[in-house]
Amino acid sequence: MTTAAVAATSVAVAAWRAGGERSRHDLTFGAAVTGFVFAAQMVNYAVLPGTSGHLMGAALAAALLGPWRGILSVTMVLVVQCLVFADGGLTALGTNVALMALLGVGCTAAVMGLVDRVAARPSPLLGAGLGALISVPAAALVFCGLYLLGGATSVPAGDLLGSMLGVHALIGVGEAVISVSVLAFVMALAPGLAAADERAFVGSAQPRGVLGLVGAGLVCAAVLSGVASSAPDGLESVAMAYSFVDTSGTHPFAGSVLAGYGESTGWPTAPVGVLGWALTGASAWLLLLVTLRSSRSRAATCPA
Repeated sequence: MTTAAVAATSVAVAAWRAGGERSRHDLTFGAAVTGFVFAAQMVNYAVLPGTSGHLMGAALAAALLGPWRGILSVTMVLVVQCLVFADGGLTALGTNVALMALLGVGCTAAVMGLVDRVAARPSPLLGAGLGALISVPAAALVFCGLYLLGGATSVPAGDLLGSMLGVHALIGVGEAVISVSVLAFVMALAPGLAAADERAFVGSAQPRGVLGLVGAGLVCAAVLSGVASSAPDGLESVAMAYSFVDTSGTHPFAGSVLAGYGESTGWPTAPVGVLGWALTGASAWLLLLVTLRSSRSRAATCPA
């Protein structure tokens, strides 16, 4: 309950701050980033025998959207995964948002700010790469602390920390490689993304960035998800090793048509992935629209 309260409060603050941002990124770009993160999270890759990893997306969202919209983007991915596809326990949603959206995006934003201050010139690729590399094991470390304080089963602290940090350090390397590669791809399509003049991005480069992310998201959802590793991810593999994987009980939406991305009903992965990609992107677009209109309404009612 504590992490849920922290997550809800922080996301509300992020929505308030995002609506007031003078950002060069419009709603469509935010939707494209969010849809891509959802689709990329479906693509698990092997990191150790019997263990896989997948993109968390926080570093990429922070680099492309900034901290406030980045938090909303990753949160929307987690909400759709949980409520529509029964991926991630309902009672664990607050913890997932706190670790992946708040900590992941916040850590990357802090690292990128530090890199910009100490580097001779801004380096979004370096900042995003370091942020990705650090944020994944940082989230694993905080998870260990939370579990050791209130976990349902007793696990030796040293064993849990060693297992979680070891596997998530490797996943962090993958996170950094993917984040930097995608960011470089978007920056090549949309050079204005790194320009001082915001009009350079909005005016001409932004549509190319949207199209690039839309194409990459469709490839992940419709093609790569079908050949992704079926091995449990880092957290699940550690949970299985220490027998706390089933302590959260059955997901309340486990019987829904799209639960497990259609596995329970025999749906092919590709169309379910594309549906999730579209639904997540559309939900992010609506959320960002609400925050923008709310901000404008507040500005209109404030005395001059």
